[in-house]
Parts: sequence; C-alpha cells; structure tokens
Amino acid sequence: MSSHYDHAQVQEFWQYVWERDDVYRLVDDATDPTYVLGMFPYTSGTLHMGHVRNYAITDAYARFRRMRGDDVLHPMGWDAFGLPAENAAYERASDPESWTQACIRRMREELETMGFGYDWSREITTCEPDYYRWNQWLFKRLYEAGLVEYEAATVNWCPDCETVLADAQVEVVDGDRRCWRCETAVGRRELDQWFFTITEYAEELHDGLEDLEGWPEGVREIQRNWIGRQEGTRISFDVTADAETEPIEDGSVDVFSTRPETVFGATFLAVSPGHELARALAETDEEVADYVEMVREHGPDEVGLSGVDADATAINPMTGDTLPVYVAGYVLEDVGTGAVMGVPGHNDRDHAFALEHNLPIERVIRPEATDPESESAERTSEGDPAIEDEPYTGEGIVDGNDEYDGLETESVRERLVDDCDAIEPDVTYRLRDWLISRQRYWGTPIPVVHCEECGHVLVPDEELPVELPEFVQTTGNPLEEHDSFRHTTCPDCGGPARRETDTMDTFVDSSWYFLRFLSPDLEDAPFDAERANEWLPIDVYVGGDEHAILHLLYIRFMSRALADLGLLECREPVETFLGQGTVLYDGEKMSTSKGNVVAPLEYGAETTRLFVLTAAHPEQDFEWTANNVRGAYDLQQTLYGMATRFVDAATTRVERREHDAYLDHEIDRTIAAVTEEYERFRFHRAATEIRDLARLLRRYREYDLPHGEIYRRGLLTLAALISPMAPHLGEELWNKLRGEGLVVEADWPEPATEPSDYALERRLVETTLEDVRDIVDVAAIDEPERIELVLAPEWKYRTAELTAAQADSGVDVATIVDRVTEDGFDGPGRETIEEFTGTLLERASRSASGQVLGFDDERSILERARWLVEDEFGADVVVRTADAEPFTGKARPGKPAIRID
Repeated sequence: MSSHYDHAQVQEFWQYVWERDDVYRLVDDATDPTYVLGMFPYTSGTLHMGHVRNYAITDAYARFRRMRGDDVLHPMGWDAFGLPAENAAYERASDPESWTQACIRRMREELETMGFGYDWSREITTCEPDYYRWNQWLFKRLYEAGLVEYEAATVNWCPDCETVLADAQVEVVDGDRRCWRCETAVGRRELDQWFFTITEYAEELHDGLEDLEGWPEGVREIQRNWIGRQEGTRISFDVTADAETEPIEDGSVDVFSTRPETVFGATFLAVSPGHELARALAETDEEVADYVEMVREHGPDEVGLSGVDADATAINPMTGDTLPVYVAGYVLEDVGTGAVMGVPGHNDRDHAFALEHNLPIERVIRPEATDPESESAERTSEGDPAIEDEPYTGEGIVDGNDEYDGLETESVRERLVDDCDAIEPDVTYRLRDWLISRQRYWGTPIPVVHCEECGHVLVPDEELPVELPEFVQTTGNPLEEHDSFRHTTCPDCGGPARRETDTMDTFVDSSWYFLRFLSPDLEDAPFDAERANEWLPIDVYVGGDEHAILHLLYIRFMSRALADLGLLECREPVETFLGQGTVLYDGEKMSTSKGNVVAPLEYGAETTRLFVLTAAHPEQDFEWTANNVRGAYDLQQTLYGMATRFVDAATTRVERREHDAYLDHEIDRTIAAVTEEYERFRFHRAATEIRDLARLLRRYREYDLPHGEIYRRGLLTLAALISPMAPHLGEELWNKLRGEGLVVEADWPEPATEPSDYALERRLVETTLEDVRDIVDVAAIDEPERIELVLAPEWKYRTAELTAAQADSGVDVATIVDRVTEDGFDGPGRETIEEFTGTLLERASRSASGQVLGFDDERSILERARWLVEDEFGADVVVRTADAEPFTGKARPGKPAIRID
C-alpha cells in the first residue's frame, strides 16, 4: 500500500460521502446553534486567496464546534448585485444576470472542490426576486417608520461608473478624490436621492461599540472615528441679510464649537455653500450664486480657501460686535451645523482663511505661563507680530474680557453655558445618512412611483417584487431607457406615474442577509422572527477589515431599526468579529490587476487550506511563498505515512512500559493545547502542536516496539485534531485507522486523565533536555554512559510552594521558614532556608510565573520522560533525589542537577 497521500484521489470521494450523508445540514428545530459566518462573496467570477482564507477560517472553526457537540449554522450565499457585474456584461455584450449566474456556478464549484462544509440548503442569491422582494418590503417598513428620506443633495459622482458614490466609497489617493471601484476622479452633482436616516442611531451605534468585547479594538476605533461623536456647544448668531433675501429660520445661524470661550475672538461668520443661508443669499446675489455653483461642481477640496463676502452681517452674542458673513468652501455642509464662527487667533483653518481675505485676527486666550518673561508670554503680548504667523490653539487663560479676564479656559467654557442663552450644550456626529440611490440597472428596484397628483407613492406589498425588466445596453442607466418599466400607474389615484429608476446600494442586500439564512424559503416574511430571536447574535463573523465602516456599520444599523419595528429582539448582530489579514505576494496584496494571483487549486485544496490557516494568525498579513507552502504539504504526507505504516505493521505490543505513560500524557497535553488554540482561532499554533505530537509518535515508534492501543490512540487523535483544517486528510486517516463513523461527525478527543498543568510539565522536560545537551557540548563528552537527573530535596519543594502561595499577599520569610521546619523537620538550618527563599523571590521578580510542581509530580514526570534522554544520548538514565553536596545545593524545583559520566 502506498504511503503517499494523493489528495486528488480522496477529496472527491469524501465530498460525495459528506453530501450523501448531509452532514452539514442544520435542522430548523435546532436550539440556539453556533452561528459561524464568513462575509458572503461578491460574484466576481473566480475565488481568490482572500476568499479561501476567509472561508478556511470559518470552515475550520465550524467543524471544530460541530465536533465539540454544537449544532452549527454555517451557510453560504452570493452578493450578486452590483456595478462590476453590469460593467463586465457590457464589455462582453452580455447581460448582468447571465454573467452573474455563470460566476455563481463557477465559484460554487470551486468552494465545493475546496471541501468547505456549508449547509447548501440555505443558499441565498441577492439578485433573485425572491430575495430582493424583501429588500423592497424592508424599504417600505423603514419608510413608514420615518427612516427614509428623499431630498436633493450634492453627491459624489463617478463619471466612468456613471453613478453616485457614498462618502465612504470615495478614496483619497495623493490628495485626489477617486472612485473606490475604478479609481476615476470623483466629481460633484446635485440630484434627488434616497437616504436611510442612519443618523437617528448615531448615539446608540457609538455607545454600543463599548459592549463589543469580541471585536478587535482597531475595528471599533475605525467605527468610532467614522461616527465622529463630539461634545461641545451650539452658539446662535443673529443674522441680518438684505431685505430682498428670503429670511432664514429665526433670523439666526447656529454654529457648533468645542471651544466656546474663543467666541470673544470671532471676527467673521462663515457658512458652507450648501447652507440654507447661502442658498437664500444666492437667490439675489449673483456672486454668491456663482460661487455656490462652482463649489458644487468642483467640490470643497478643489476650492481651497476661496470664499465670497455675502450681503449679510452677524452679531456676536457675547461681544455685540457686527461680523461679516462669508460663504466659504472650507466650511463643510455635513460637518457640525455647516457654519463656523471664524476665530483666526485660535483655529488653524480660520487663521488661514483670515489671512487669505485680509480679515482681522484677535487673540483672546494666552498660554498659562508662570514666567512673565517666557517665550509664550512674549508671543501673546499686544502687537506681537507672531499673531499673524500662527494661531494659539491650546488651553490657557482668557485675556481681554472684563467679566472672564484671567480665568482658565475650561472654567469659562462651563460658565458660558449658564451665563448666555445663545450658548447651550450640544453633541454632533460626523456620521451622515446612508445614501442608497444608485443610477444603474443591476440592483434592487426602489418600490416607489412618482405621481404628479400624489407625490411619492409606495408600491403595495401585494405587487412586490418590482422586478427588473430585460437588460438594455446603454451608457447611462438602462432603466431610464426602458419605457415599459418607467411608465406605470399610480397605486393611489390610478393616474399616470413614473416608476423610480434608481436602484438600491448593494450594501442594502448585505445589511440583513444573515437573517435570511435562518429561513431562506420563508414566503410570507423576510425571516423567521422567532428563530432569529433564538439563534442570534452571530457567534463568529469573519471578513476583511476593509468592511469596518460600510458593511459592519450598516448591519448594526439595520438590526436596531428592525428591532424598533418589532421584527427582531437582537440589536447587536455580531458577538465576535474576526478581521482577516491579507495574503501577500512579493510584498503586495494578491490582485488580478497586479498579475500576482495564485489560483486556489494550483497547489491542491488541502495544501492551500492548510497553508493559509497555519501561515499566521488569521488577523495578520502573510507572504505566499512556495517554500512555506511546502511545509503544509509535508505535514499531510507525514501524517498519512504514519497511519499507513501503522496499518501495514505486523506487530505491536500489549504490555505497558514506563515510557508509554509519557506518550499517553503527551497525547492528553496536545489535545488540551490544540483545543485552546482552536477556541482562540490560533490555527497556526494548533498546527505546531500537531507537528510536535507527530514528531514524538515517530520517535516513540523508533525507540521501541509501540504499544498498539496507545499508538493508535495517538494517530486517531492526530486525525481528529487536523480534520477541521484539512478535512479530506482527517477523514482518510480516520478511515484507515478504523475510527468509528466519519471524523466530521466524531466527538472531539478528550484527555484520558484529569487536567494538569501541562505547560509546567512540558517546560520541565524541555529545560532538562536542553541542560543535558549544554553539558555534553561544553564538556565535549562524545559518548556518555550514565546520566543522573538529580531532584532537589523535598524541603526545597515545600519552600517553593509556600513562597508561590504567598506571592500575591506579601511574603513573610519567617513564617515560611517556620512552616517548612515544623513537625520533626529533618533538614538544614533556618539560615539556609531563608537564603533559599530569598533566591526564589529574586527569581520570581524576573519571571512571569511563580508556579511550581510538587516533588512527587516532578519525579514522576522525569521518570516517564527519561526515555527521551536515553534515546538521544544512548546512555543509562537515572532519576534520583539529591543526598549530598554539590547536588543538594545545585538542584532546585523545576531545575534538577545533572551528573554525566
């Protein structure tokens, strides 16, 4: 029988068996299954290494949990809508649906070939009407709850994709704003758009991050920054405009500021070109109108410090001064209130704008300096030219105001809220509403018709889904060119109406897809609410950190919105999120555009899976190299060869010997270690433990005729432990060794003995072996005949145990000595014990662990492990207790003295 493992021969067979026995199917009446989910793939055409790594992680963990006795939900589906499919179809003179379905068939086949264990009965495809019907249904429920808005907005526009982009889909590359899909320069347009009002949940989304202990802190911080919560104050400025200008609400403009004490230094008021005041002024002021249009076309980034002096003035609520009002491109419409009080003496942007437009600069805060002759005091003196060069943005002392002069800025901030009605506490967010409109064909049609008589009218539930018509090739939005789709009747009045031709952002599809997996065939609701309330949250969710803002934020929003609609109880959908690292090739991310892609099946499914799991921790990047892939291949061949040779072997023994106990114990230790590593997703460390046990088993077999039962247990353990990462190999090994049933359905191995401190035991053996090697090398002993491992006298173990026990509460050396020497103690004097205790304390201060093994445990461990020393050095090995100097003084717990003859 060949001892060479040929994965191609076995993988098709075991995939057939798994499918035949339906081993991955989860019954609908399961009670709170472990929900393991990888972010479902966009249907790009083929799998890439990012996919393989993501799904290898979820598959290994799902298999592990299943063997641990859990019911496991591990589904797969397809993120099938989106512009790339439309572009690909256009390039091929095809249609998006045909292209997408072809991609799905190809990718599904590749996933199956890789041996991923999905419950395919729960497969979903977002471009199917029976899925996107529920996108439309949910849109209606959100609309009815007031969480959908339709309004004119200046939006990011990609001229190449011919569609709107959300802010998070615009990447800044070398200072230029570019489309995240095609890298084309992004412009600006004003369009009527549909929004989900995610800002209604800004506070809860921000505060909820504190409870996500199973999420990486880096991902949580990215979301915090995107939500952008800021505490400060809202300051109201009375504004007077030209009499012909349409009045603004309350005749005032509010600004948000985290530094209200700087209001005394305000020398102008600036509003964004999109602010309602700017729009009102533009109706009568041609210069303002031209400027607003220019900023709309080019975007704020391109207009720099430009601005126009508007025909309006504002009143400083604290000083009564009259301030000019500017419309300025550096003031962003979607930050704060879209207006700022210009304080050039204490704000960098205001300072630069004031210099550009020759506006006054006043400094009303000076640094707190104990030395009046200090540089900071000198820089803030009246008439100091440095005021034109650099604003002072730090904390300090208010200067030049009669009521608050000489007070610290923090104190003034607090007082202003109480003293001035125009200043009140406020919180703002960087987060903006979710723009879901896309001017393309391949997406969920928005279930709205526009009627001149009735306005926006929702399509009735019974008419859902609003299905996409046949694809029409055009450079613009194909739905605009489809008359039979566009022209319809109003559901309310029956008159002529125009169907909405925008489609939904594909992130709507993925904002709730994890719920559809629970009940994919449900016909009267998007998901089974009772099942969702029992099965959620997702226990483990795996995907790329690039989704830290968009996708992960949107599923958190959607869960909260659904909960408030009474459809769901779980407001936080993911308990543990694991952000996978990147697979690199020659230092760069694998990418088709870079031509550095390695096909997942090039090295075989098993080798590829094993390598991507064991190369590094899942959250770390790693480099794909042929040499490192070889290590994954060799591990498979090693394990298969060991099992084959055992099955073919003619003889084993039945009687137990001393070194059998060591192997038994190491099998238990490996089980415990690998179990912990799987629980913590440290597959690379699990593989190291598996390699170490395989190496030990080979050495054990070469040392002596193996004990049949123990050796077989070791091989079966290896088969079970490797199977979550390399399932075809695990199944083949299990079958060869006559394991019961299928390994995929087997119980996870358990230690045969009571748990012990495996780390201490292993360290003792490894340290002792290293010490023997060092002595042999230093003393140049070619062929040692006898090696003695000399344990410390028992009183040293007693002293070490007592010292370790009192380490946290403070060690009382005298008490330890008293307890060691009680009850007829036969040992050295108190001075010797006190000196040894001091030595222990000194070592403990340099070590993270003060734990020690007892005398009997240490002797037993070394007795079981002495065959390792005999095997390596070919010498007789004796374990004994120190009975005289120098061994009595040299030996200590965890560190036997060593004598070599």
